[in-house]
Amino acid sequence: MSDRIDTPAPPPGPLVTGTYREGPRFNTFRTHGTNDWLLICNLSGHARFGHAHGEVLTGPDDMVLLRPRIRHDYGTTPGESHWEPLWAHFIPRPGWREWLDWPEAAPGIMRLQLHDSAAKTTIVARFQYMLEINTGADRVRRELAMNALEEIILRCDRFNPRSENSRLDGRIRVAVDYMSSHFGEPMNVAHVAKRCGLSASRFAHLFKAQTGETPQRYLEIQRLNRARQLLEFTQAPIRQIAAEVGFENPFYFTLRFKQHHGASPRAWRQHLAIRRAQ
Repeated sequence: MSDRIDTPAPPPGPLVTGTYREGPRFNTFRTHGTNDWLLICNLSGHARFGHAHGEVLTGPDDMVLLRPRIRHDYGTTPGESHWEPLWAHFIPRPGWREWLDWPEAAPGIMRLQLHDSAAKTTIVARFQYMLEINTGADRVRRELAMNALEEIILRCDRFNPRSENSRLDGRIRVAVDYMSSHFGEPMNVAHVAKRCGLSASRFAHLFKAQTGETPQRYLEIQRLNRARQLLEFTQAPIRQIAAEVGFENPFYFTLRFKQHHGASPRAWRQHLAIRRAQ
């Protein structure tokens, strides 16, 4: 393999993204890989990832992660008509390392299988959004794109057998998914427990044991984090944001937001505006 010519690497940076649709003869080769991480989402077709002792074959339900400085030898699987990946070269933010501890299919080549079509659709949509915003004209496009990448990695974490999240009791996973997608609606412990087929007391005990948070606290965190996003990326009035994330009383919303994020909603938005203007 030493006589092969290296494929040029993308320009250096915290996040470089792209996509392509290549035919049966497509191949990328870099003897020493790159200094960043490479995340690949198979949109369609099949790909091969070569290593010292063979190949890892991947399909449309696979996410592949290559460690820094690991040889790149990947392309369309022989016999396939095409391969269409979404890809991102990135430098992880502090705190991401445990989320990147995926199972190794070969040294330095990690793979997750997204065996949930709805989750795969969401991850692909966020990946495509990341690509679009990362090449756009928005002054904070890099920050928005990195936020989208973090969401993608977090969503992949539920499929990681090494992750604590993947070992949640199935009933608690139902609760977590429901609370995460319906946090703007009126909700109490008894209501969520019923969806899981548990009594309210048994549900509350099991939820705390599995997640480390009470159901009420988990729900509040989901609401306040969504409120922060709405403050950052929309001009909606604070009262409207409070109602949208499930707080009937805007004054109580302001109190809880300040306790959780260290600043009132108004101060948070003003600080962000100053930072963007600099």
